[in-house]
Amino acid sequence: MSDHHAPRSLIVTFYGAYGRGTVGRPAGPVPVAALIRLLGSVGVDPPSVRSAVSRLKRRGLLLPDRTASGAAAYGLSDAARQLLDDGDRRIYGRPAARSRGGWLLAVFSVPEEERHKRHLLRSRLSRLGFGTAAPGVWIAPAHLYDETRHTLERLQLSPYVDLFRGAHAGFEPTAHAVSRWWDLGRLAALHHSFLDVHEPVLRHWSRRRSADPQQAYRDYLLALDSWRRLPYADPGLPSALLPADWPGLRAARVFTALHARLRDVGARYAEAHLH
Repeated sequence: MSDHHAPRSLIVTFYGAYGRGTVGRPAGPVPVAALIRLLGSVGVDPPSVRSAVSRLKRRGLLLPDRTASGAAAYGLSDAARQLLDDGDRRIYGRPAARSRGGWLLAVFSVPEEERHKRHLLRSRLSRLGFGTAAPGVWIAPAHLYDETRHTLERLQLSPYVDLFRGAHAGFEPTAHAVSRWWDLGRLAALHHSFLDVHEPVLRHWSRRRSADPQQAYRDYLLALDSWRRLPYADPGLPSALLPADWPGLRAARVFTALHARLRDVGARYAEAHLH
């Protein structure tokens, strides 16, 4: 995993963490000026913020609005709220709890004259964490059903896909099949990359008795921006089917500890700059 944090990704991460309301502040549109200040704290310059906001607006995720004082602002669309709500279950859920319930199969067929949708389908299923069982047959843990359904409906791809739930009843051990369906070496490398960057951050905060809100906000937003991609690349595969030294559980523990230590402290900094 690259430690590069794209402005558009950081904006989505910010809205997910602090843009849906914080303690003492109901959800509302985020002023553009506040967004520029808050993204500046993690190294994003104003032109990059404006450019990323424009792209998210074109995708229908951010909607132009005004604050009570009349300042330009952006709020979340219904589709964006659904996307973030679905993401919450992955990002903050426990891997062991997510891994129960069998498998979900997605089988699709797209007419040749609409082959651009075939590429979009493959891309979205991959982003959701599906592995490839066979050409046109994609597989994921069954707990991804609701999110998969929401995603396919939102992108108007549901007419091309059939979804099935079931158990693996093949001729090889399921653990061997999982190693074919997913590139476990690549997934392990992503977990190790996260640990290389953010485990030292956790050690730093574990030694501190007090927390500076601005530093907590910065370290939490960067950790969340890195972490939130991992439960999609590695969609909560059952631990019994993974190598014994699988780094995913350790990475999850590090993020959970950073979340508990920094999220609410960072919220104080975000709250102070949202007005």
